[in-house]
Amino acid sequence: MNGRIEVRNLSKTFKKGNVKAVKDVSFDVKDGEFFAFLGPNGAGKSTTVQILTTLINATGGKAMVAGHDVIKEPEKVRKYIGVALQETGVDPDLTGREMIELQANIFGFSKQGAKTRADELLGIVQLEESADRRIGNYSGGMRRRLDLALTLVNEPKILFLDEPTTGLDPSNRMAIWKELRRLNQENGTTIFLTTQYLEEADSLANRISIINNGEIVATGTPKELKAQIGNDLIAMTFHSEEEEKIAEQLLKSETNDIDAIRQNGKLNIYVDDGTKQLLELIRILDQHQIEVDTVNLSSPTLDDIFLKITSEQKVEGERSYGE
Repeated sequence: MNGRIEVRNLSKTFKKGNVKAVKDVSFDVKDGEFFAFLGPNGAGKSTTVQILTTLINATGGKAMVAGHDVIKEPEKVRKYIGVALQETGVDPDLTGREMIELQANIFGFSKQGAKTRADELLGIVQLEESADRRIGNYSGGMRRRLDLALTLVNEPKILFLDEPTTGLDPSNRMAIWKELRRLNQENGTTIFLTTQYLEEADSLANRISIINNGEIVATGTPKELKAQIGNDLIAMTFHSEEEEKIAEQLLKSETNDIDAIRQNGKLNIYVDDGTKQLLELIRILDQHQIEVDTVNLSSPTLDDIFLKITSEQKVEGERSYGE
């Protein structure tokens, strides 16, 4: 059974409020790939995951998971996937071991098979010492690790993780990262990850899609996405917001090959040769008596591509609304 995900022209409109959460989305995830799905809150990430995991139906389009249609063959899809959503249903009165054994029984394991599988998974997520404590007494990090163990009971070919490390401390996040890498690299598990941590996607994913306002706005490897905004980032700050606006307009009017966007009190300028361009930009500002407070030259990160794309879409939306 293949671990591919194929999505074509997927859409979802919620009747209440006529909200278009997903708009004509198309993408592929290869067998054995670690794929990250990024986007701001309300962008359509979780809705897409719910469709792909057969929890809700799409309004239009088609999605194939592990070779099966999510609408026509939901039971077959569920046999090959593991799912960890932001809100999980666990019984706080059960112990971690009991919860895993219960899940194993649901998947058809024998009583002894369920015990053996629980022991294996508790070791993988490092919960052996807490295995017989009630889940209600688990910390947030322990619950997240238990969630991961529960998704692995049936040894899924495809693992869907909706923001699995949100709210975890750095050590727990690193533990989850380590296990996800192992599952992907050693077991060949296809992983579909949504996350609000861009460094998480940068560190783990082979390929990334960014969704905003229900639409895919960029797809590629982390390296390819960073290259889209230039090889270097020049970040400038000024005495006032007014000077920042003047500097942006001035630099755009007097140069042809820069891309400048004001974000979070900074003027971010994306260029191909930062060292060479920086001197020229400072010269232009100096000629017009615009004083720069601080300047920093660096390579762009996924945060930069994410902010740039979502900022551009916001500006376009405001222009369309104004027109």
